[in-house]
Amino acid sequence: MTPETPHFPTLAQATRVWARIAALSFGGPAGQIAVMHRILVEERRWLGDDRFLHALNFCMLLPGPEAMQLATYVGWLMHGVRGALIAGGLFILPGALAILGLSIVYALWGGVGIVAGLFFGLKAAVLAIVVQALIRIGRRAIRSRAMAVIAVLSLLAIAVLGAPFPLIVAAAALAGWLGHRAGISGFSGAGGGHGTAGAHVPDAGTVLGALDRAPDRRGALRAGIAALALWLVPVAALALALPGSVWAEIALFFSKLAVVTFGGAYAVLAYVAQEAVGRYGWLAPGEMLDGLGLAETTPGPLIMVVQFVGFLAAFREGGSLAAGIAGAALTTWVTFAPCFAWIFLGAPWIERLRANRGLAAALAAVTAAVVGVIANLALWFGWHFVMPGGRPDPWALALAGLALGLVLGLRWGVMSVLALCAALGAGLRLAGLA
Repeated sequence: MTPETPHFPTLAQATRVWARIAALSFGGPAGQIAVMHRILVEERRWLGDDRFLHALNFCMLLPGPEAMQLATYVGWLMHGVRGALIAGGLFILPGALAILGLSIVYALWGGVGIVAGLFFGLKAAVLAIVVQALIRIGRRAIRSRAMAVIAVLSLLAIAVLGAPFPLIVAAAALAGWLGHRAGISGFSGAGGGHGTAGAHVPDAGTVLGALDRAPDRRGALRAGIAALALWLVPVAALALALPGSVWAEIALFFSKLAVVTFGGAYAVLAYVAQEAVGRYGWLAPGEMLDGLGLAETTPGPLIMVVQFVGFLAAFREGGSLAAGIAGAALTTWVTFAPCFAWIFLGAPWIERLRANRGLAAALAAVTAAVVGVIANLALWFGWHFVMPGGRPDPWALALAGLALGLVLGLRWGVMSVLALCAALGAGLRLAGLA
């Protein structure tokens, strides 16, 4: 007997569910997607597995954090533009507030005693988590000799030649598309997503399966155009009014980042480290590790680490907490406003995008290139943590080895590893050893 279809929730009821999802969205995109599946598919039965994977694969085609965009897309399916804004906004808000508070603590007391020790331990845990992400993504992405070649070339391009991340993404996408056009089996695009593409069949016994109405496509397009304007107009105004200032640099750099953030936060971090540390000098290599540690311990998208970078850049340029807060707000705005634009503009054409085999092959190649970029990130983080100043730090090496053993060997959860390493780092600092 088919279970009774649950009642369609009001916007207020849906808002409470999205707030609950936001509060539980720890553990990076994999954990966040798992939480959403449990609540949206298993508990609430708003949509079924097929439609959930269908929406997730669409979000994988877009630049930006796929978990946040998945929430935005489902919010749009349920309650139109208002539902999308609430679902996506709530997904961002807890992490943004938490990172802002921790950034203030870091700026004021990050180099003091036990606080510095906590961050020393967090760096070891973060290094292990990045290596774990490299292995997981590599297993999913490297399924042919062609994909392995793209990953190796990507690593060499960024590590040896210093090639910018957008160029690597563009070259990989072009290679994937051309390989598909040439009929090379290694460029088929299979296996690049979270599920299999196919025609959508409404899920019986769910809210959306029983809903006999089409989403408001015109409203979505209008909202998408508005989101583009709200993103690009302030960026253009800052670039014209304050050329060369930290505000213009933040607006332009993180806007560019929002367009090329394929492959998840770990891939983007390599680009952020390359530019924010090497080109702009906003922060030091070790501070990038500290920022990622903060992002790992808070809910919301892992890419929220860019808010930490924007805060420090503006704080050090402006010399006040007010400047830092303004920099964090600007970074968050130009990072996530485009995410709403992509969803609103792309949602009405989801079927056409998903059916494009050439696009799937291009994205599979991008995912393979991301493996090389993350490998460079792991090497870069590892070198600056265990070899500060070009000399090995035995305590850093020991703590990193312990973290790797816990994550890869004993398969400890992220939060447990972060907590233990932070405590050990604090203990080493109190003992005068680190």
